Amino acid sequence: MNNTYNTLAYDSHDQMIFGKAIHPVSCGHNVVLGSGLVFPEVNFTLPPTHIDTDEKVILAQYTEMIDSILSRMVTLGVPGVVLEFEQLPHMTQRPEFGADITFLIKEKLSEFHVEHALAGALRTTICDIREEVRPPLMRQGEFSNTMLKSFELNAAAGADLLSIESIGGKDLSDQVLLEANAPGILSALGTLAPRDMHWLWSNIVRICAAHPNTLPAGDSACAFANTAMVLADKKYIPEVLATVVRAMSAVRSLAAYEEGAVGPSKDCAYEGPVIKAITGTPISMEGKSSACAHFSHLGNVASAVTDLWSYESVQNVRLLSGYAPEVFSEILAYDCRLMNKASDTGTAEMLRDLFIESDASMNMQACIITPENSFRIAESIVSETDDFLRTRAAGLTACEILREADKDGEITLSEQEKPWLDMIEQHLNDSVDEMSVLETVKVQYGHLFLPEEYGL
Repeated sequence: MNNTYNTLAYDSHDQMIFGKAIHPVSCGHNVVLGSGLVFPEVNFTLPPTHIDTDEKVILAQYTEMIDSILSRMVTLGVPGVVLEFEQLPHMTQRPEFGADITFLIKEKLSEFHVEHALAGALRTTICDIREEVRPPLMRQGEFSNTMLKSFELNAAAGADLLSIESIGGKDLSDQVLLEANAPGILSALGTLAPRDMHWLWSNIVRICAAHPNTLPAGDSACAFANTAMVLADKKYIPEVLATVVRAMSAVRSLAAYEEGAVGPSKDCAYEGPVIKAITGTPISMEGKSSACAHFSHLGNVASAVTDLWSYESVQNVRLLSGYAPEVFSEILAYDCRLMNKASDTGTAEMLRDLFIESDASMNMQACIITPENSFRIAESIVSETDDFLRTRAAGLTACEILREADKDGEITLSEQEKPWLDMIEQHLNDSVDEMSVLETVKVQYGHLFLPEEYGL
C-alpha cells in the first residue's frame, strides 16, 4: 500500500467545483484534467453484434465511430476530448483483439491531433471477467490471468489511462443486497471488496509503471452502488439502503488511489465527489446526459464538482441526425461549454449551486452526493484507518445525513423507509469487529465466495 489518507485534500466542500482539482492529471495529446476546464468523456459501443463477427467488421465499426465523434468535436471547437473504450467481455477474453482496438483509437486521436490540433486522450477500461465462474477465482486461474494480460497489452497499445469496474465482493453483495442484509453488505463492501481492490490495483499500478505514458486512472463501485440504485428504483429494495450503500462504496474505490491511481475516476462512480474530497484528484461523472444508458435521479447534481462529463455509453445505432455516439458527443460538448463559460465569467459557483439545488431535495441519492454531504462522508472515512471501520463509518454518516435532511425538510422519508433506516443504523452500530461479522455472514452466505481468494 502506497498511501493511507488520513486528511482531506480540501478545507471545505465549498472549495470543490467542476473543472478544478488540486492534483491535475496530464495525459494523451495535451489534455490536462482538473486545471480549469471540463472535458467531454465520450463512450461508445457496438450495436447488437454476434460474438463471432469478423474482427475486421468490428474494427471498421470502431473506425466509423471514432471518425464521426472526433469530426464532431472539431466542428464544435471543443478544447479537448477524452475517449473511453470500455471493453466488452470477449475483448478482454481475447486480449490481443482488445489491444488492437485500443491501438486503432489511439492512432485516430493522434491523427486528429496532428491535422486539427485537437487535444485528446484515451481511457481503456478493461472488463472484469473474473465472475465468469461462481464462486469466482479472484487472484488466480484463467480469467484473472487473462484480465491482467489485457491490462498489459492495452498499455503497450497506447492507452493513456487504464480503468476497470471491478467486481471483488460482488459475489456476496448481489445476494445480500436483494435480502437487505446489512451485516452481509458491510462484509461485502468493507471486507471483501477493499481486499480485492488493493490486490488488483497494486497490479494495475505495476503494469502502468512499465509503460510511462499510461496512467492508472480509477475504478467504480458500479457493481455495488449502481446495482443498488437500480434495484431501489424498481422497488426491489428500500431506497435508504441503496443510499447508504452508495456512501459505503466509496471506501473500496479509494483503495485504488491508496495503491497509486491518480485519476480520473470512472464516470459511473457516483462516489467520485467523496474521492475528490479525499485525494484532490480529477473525477469523471455522468448525469442527465447519460439517460441513453440508464435512468437516475442524479441528473444535474452529478455535474457539481466533475472534471470529465460523460453520457455513460451508447450503441452505434442510427438516429434522425446521425449515429448515436456522434449525437451524444455533441450533447456533452454543449454541457461542457456551459460549465467552462461559467468558469470564464466568474459564475462557476453560481452554476454549481444551481446544479445542486435543482436535484438535492428530489431524491435521497441526489442528496447524498452533494459536495457538502460527500465532504461529510469523506471526513468520516479519513477518521478511520481500517477499511472495514471506514466503510462502517461512511454508512453511519449517511444515516445521519438522511435523518437530518428529513428533519429539516430537505428530503422526505416515507413511513415505509424510516424503519429500514433504523434497522440499517442499528446493524452498523452493532458491527464493530470485522472478523466476527464475517464469520456470522459466512454461516448463511459462505458458499458464495472463496475467502482465500481475498487473502482471508
